[in-house]
Amino acid sequence: MRSTSQSQAPEWLAAAATDPEACKREWAHGENGTVLLPAGRFWGVLSVPEELGLLALDTLLRIPLPRPGPTLADLASHRLGFFLPPDPVTAWLGRGIRYVGEGAWIAVPPPHRATGTLRWLVPPDGNGALHLPTALELALHEAVGTLAVLVDGTHPPTRGRATPPEPSRGGLR
Repeated sequence: MRSTSQSQAPEWLAAAATDPEACKREWAHGENGTVLLPAGRFWGVLSVPEELGLLALDTLLRIPLPRPGPTLADLASHRLGFFLPPDPVTAWLGRGIRYVGEGAWIAVPPPHRATGTLRWLVPPDGNGALHLPTALELALHEAVGTLAVLVDGTHPPTRGRATPPEPSRGGLR
């Protein structure tokens, strides 16, 4: 049995479409069930590389905040999309990070799809909940630190403690 918010998810997501009824028909009966929805009116999407996104999502799932907003995985392009409140002013900076807002379109599967190359890792809840930008930014920072350790063994700076001094070479001792 589906909860009320789960049954409202298609309505909420399809509201962004230029033709919400055609959008819902495609999800229900279309060949692949994926539709293009315009970004920027109800939400924007922060698209990040898969490794970074999975680590950030893991962080968001562990912190004591409301459930994270909708998160879409595109396994073919190895990217994750975090649905955020629309914000035409703020710039997201970082290697491989792209903000998709007004004037752009997003390929979106049905809200219940958890399989296929385009799938929901966190589906829309039907109530319009989105990622909190500040929480996502902090989660991405933590993910970058984790990747630095995993990739090249460097450790992010310790917080609240002095780092040990580097060995000196020459000069006064």
